Amino acid sequence: MHPAARTGTTFRTGPTAVPPPRTRRTRSLIDADALRVLHRAARVLLEDLPELTDRLLTLLREQEPAYRTALESDHTGTWQEVYRSLRHSVASLLDPRGTREAAHRCTWRIGVARAEQGLPLDALLHAYRLGGSLVWQRLVDETARAEPDDIRLLVHVATDVWNFVDEHCTLVADAYRQAERQLAWRRENRVRLLAAALLDGTSRIADLPETAAGLSLPEHGRYVVVAVCGARPPEHTGARASALPPRRGAYWHSGAEVDYGIVLVGEDGDGEEARDPVAALALPADGGGGCRIGVGSAVSGLAAVGDARRLADLALSVCPPEGGTVRLPEHLPEALVVSCPDLGTALTERVLGPLLRLEAADRDTLLDTLVAWFACGGSAQRASERLYCHRNTVLNRLRRCEQLIGRSLASPLDVMEVGLALTARRLLPG
Repeated sequence: MHPAARTGTTFRTGPTAVPPPRTRRTRSLIDADALRVLHRAARVLLEDLPELTDRLLTLLREQEPAYRTALESDHTGTWQEVYRSLRHSVASLLDPRGTREAAHRCTWRIGVARAEQGLPLDALLHAYRLGGSLVWQRLVDETARAEPDDIRLLVHVATDVWNFVDEHCTLVADAYRQAERQLAWRRENRVRLLAAALLDGTSRIADLPETAAGLSLPEHGRYVVVAVCGARPPEHTGARASALPPRRGAYWHSGAEVDYGIVLVGEDGDGEEARDPVAALALPADGGGGCRIGVGSAVSGLAAVGDARRLADLALSVCPPEGGTVRLPEHLPEALVVSCPDLGTALTERVLGPLLRLEAADRDTLLDTLVAWFACGGSAQRASERLYCHRNTVLNRLRRCEQLIGRSLASPLDVMEVGLALTARRLLPG
């Protein structure tokens, strides 16, 4: 049916659909009046901004110890920061779109600056909410003073005002947390660089106090460095260096191929190490799982950690390929050979040369017999049991070795040379 042909009854039902547009128009008028009231009060607040800033700082001094400290150390800087923040807040009431970006930049800079200064985030958020409450209260007070009847209109813009406060609380918290993460990364990287210099032996004396603080280790004390290569427990994997919080007096430094643990084992002047460095780093005592562990000798003071690292590397080089733990003080002969490979190679050739030039099968049989005899403490009987042959066979092989190398296994000096030559052959490449 065409609208013009509708009955009167049907036509009269139409007005029930009309109120929503009229309501929207009424709402728009109310909003316009509310904005007018808001803008009038906001302009007054802009003129009184210095006094508003002073009032907010007074509240912060009374309620926030962190801001009390900030005001004592930098009153001018804190006042200017609060003034700028309030100016952007009030200006946004007059021109939300035009001031949005500038207000965001201001809040972001405040969040970053306060994170760098170490002001607690809770205190910063409290300051923003306190500032929002103060601005709102001043808007109400100014409206009540100028046009008391218009206070009811402010209710229509209250949500917008508090949404602004919430938005900037979120923004300042995001800026603070991002800056905090960057600061933490820079601190960790700085500590890692200091630890690397310490282990390399290139640390400057002037950097030792900072290094000690960063690693949470005393500058003076007895230290052992532990070198670890191969499979490691999960808590010691990862690309970044980190202190081990549950183990006071230990620092873990992850490297590309070898990781190092710096362990405080005692105070200067102690007769012996009072702490097991392997246990302090929660490493398996016997290596295990293909893990090779080299434990150096103790040194005095953080300044000597570079020497301790070289001793740990030396111990690691003596460690068997299949894994295990080598404590340097218990393997000094092997370390002596490895520390000077050229001399070790020369010793091997000089002492074992004639034997090494035999046919492979004959050479290996005689070498295995010598190694077993040394491992069994010079006992031919125990060596024969290990080699599954008769004792006389072992003795005959040993006599032949003596003839070939021109040394007597009854001479302590010759035994020492042969033992070192066998060690050099086992440990040195080639």
